[in-house]
Amino acid sequence: MADELKIRSGTKLRLALDVPFGKEPEFNLICTFVKSLDTASFLISIPMRDGAPLPLDDQQKLLICYGSAADTKIVAGYADDVVKEGIRRCWKIRRVSEQRQFFRRTDERLKVTIPIRYTQATWRPNEDGIIPPEEGMTLDISAGGLASYLNRNLAVGEVCDITLPSIGTTREGHEIAGAVAVVCWTREAPKGSPFRRVAGFQFRFADSVERQQMQDYVTNIKKRYKL
Repeated sequence: MADELKIRSGTKLRLALDVPFGKEPEFNLICTFVKSLDTASFLISIPMRDGAPLPLDDQQKLLICYGSAADTKIVAGYADDVVKEGIRRCWKIRRVSEQRQFFRRTDERLKVTIPIRYTQATWRPNEDGIIPPEEGMTLDISAGGLASYLNRNLAVGEVCDITLPSIGTTREGHEIAGAVAVVCWTREAPKGSPFRRVAGFQFRFADSVERQQMQDYVTNIKKRYKL
């Protein structure tokens, strides 16, 4: 799990709405860091736009920039709630990822729904000594990771083995079993969803062969679904 943010209360932050792959985020909103709540959440002042508070949208990923010009950092998260801190109203941000410099995906992310199965080595096996997988459904996928609906409440930093189904009939579309993936973020699923949670995973590859296999698989998805 990520460390608690080392930002002083009252520090001015620049905020941007996350944008699709290939576009640069515009850090044109200003807010103030209020305080950390734990390693996964913190409070900021509600950003203003055109003289009015920005409406809370818990489905919109936010990018928050801080640090000096020589050591700029960006933390990403979602505004989960409006809370009172003294006489102030603040946004509670649920942190999902952080990296230096610009927040940019290196792999194209495809919006596609495919079923997955996932397990963890720490789960209790059944009477046959087998750990039964649970099922999920992707929101999107890239050669570097995926986001998926699921029912189990996973924690950031946990590792899962993910199985992806056969896509089409070509070699590149064969099932991928046991892809190692780390949980990067997790949150409640929208109301009305058949699943309880949504989580983001980042793949971990043992070598270049595994990486290429995943790249071929995602390329095949793009061709199969004409994305």
